[in-house]
Amino acid sequence: MAEQLRLGQARLETTTKVTLAVLALASGVYTYLGVRGLLNGDAAVVFFGAVIYSVAVSVGIYAFWSYLMRFLPHIESARARAWLFVAMLIGSCMIIAMSSWLNAAALAGSAALEQHMANATETYQQQLDQAHANALAAQSLLPDIQLASKRFASLAQNERSTGALTGTSGSGTVVQLLAQMSTELNRLSLEVDESRGEVKRKYESGGRNLSRMRELISNSGPIEARANAFGEETLKLIGQITSLQQTSVAPSVKRAAEDLGKTFIAPIADGQDASLQERQTEVVSRVETALRAQSRALSAAADEILQREPVTPARFQPLSPPEAVLRYANDFLPSWAGAISIDLLPAVLIFIMIIVEGAIRRHGGVDLDAETMSAADVMRGAEIYRQMEERFSQQPPPLPAAPTPSPDKNVTPITMPGVNRRND
Repeated sequence: MAEQLRLGQARLETTTKVTLAVLALASGVYTYLGVRGLLNGDAAVVFFGAVIYSVAVSVGIYAFWSYLMRFLPHIESARARAWLFVAMLIGSCMIIAMSSWLNAAALAGSAALEQHMANATETYQQQLDQAHANALAAQSLLPDIQLASKRFASLAQNERSTGALTGTSGSGTVVQLLAQMSTELNRLSLEVDESRGEVKRKYESGGRNLSRMRELISNSGPIEARANAFGEETLKLIGQITSLQQTSVAPSVKRAAEDLGKTFIAPIADGQDASLQERQTEVVSRVETALRAQSRALSAAADEILQREPVTPARFQPLSPPEAVLRYANDFLPSWAGAISIDLLPAVLIFIMIIVEGAIRRHGGVDLDAETMSAADVMRGAEIYRQMEERFSQQPPPLPAAPTPSPDKNVTPITMPGVNRRND
């Protein structure tokens, strides 16, 4: 088994190098596409800057994973392997920081910008509707104004025909006062009614701007050109929203209602006798009271409309594709996963190589060289062994050692300190 694993490892070495080179090249290409959207200036400067950065990223990724593939599977020390894993973690984070997010920008930059424009369109739609509702709120006062105008006109007509208020028919002080109040209220109702047409035109114009913005989102073509056109449409729409808020007639209604009560001047009774004059003065007093009550009611209704929160159109913030990818990262997790996988896939290959190397060591890795020797290696070893035997057989035999005389038992040898014994 160890022999088969070692052979497979050797056969896949070229495949591993080619795979690593292709992944590094792919990461460099997508990095170039991503970094090009961040650079500004002359076209040549942008091109060369993006190329240099992408080439540096490709070379760095290839060298980083090559070093780890070469050394990490063969390290047996747990401490050394742990430090290499730390180095791999740090390098992976650096690769994500310098390349992966740019790869994600290249993969999903256009979609992220379209998402950004779609969100802005929904925001502007809500603001346009709110401004339109605020502008139309004053229209709710129209029935009350018209009803008050008709009531004063009806009283004037009855007084003129039958003398319902003073008991004397004809066009006198009371009729003139009631007719005047009816005319003023009718003029105010016409002003409110005319504003409805202007509000409708501005709302429809804002709707056309929104339709154009949605077309720019769904159309094909370079995203930069569409984003610029989208920004121009947002400026027009902001102008329409602001103008629509200024179309509201609620302030005019409030001023007119206050004027009705504050500027009322009771006319002098013009009856022919004192009794009629007295009745006219009494009716004028009642008309004044009713008019002031109507004025307070209209003013309060206008205040409720004016107290509504005004619409503040949001300014559209242009984004580059990488910035949009970062802002809407949660919406493009598959693109992020693909961009990171391109850069970190070699880590999986390294883990596979570590497992295979461990299996080789467990299944006879020590005797693997003897098992995988070829016939030529065996013959070469035998020839070296034969030459060594011939060389040792040609050397002369060593001389026999001189016999050592046996010492006389009756003689006691004398040894002197510091003097070596020497045989002649």
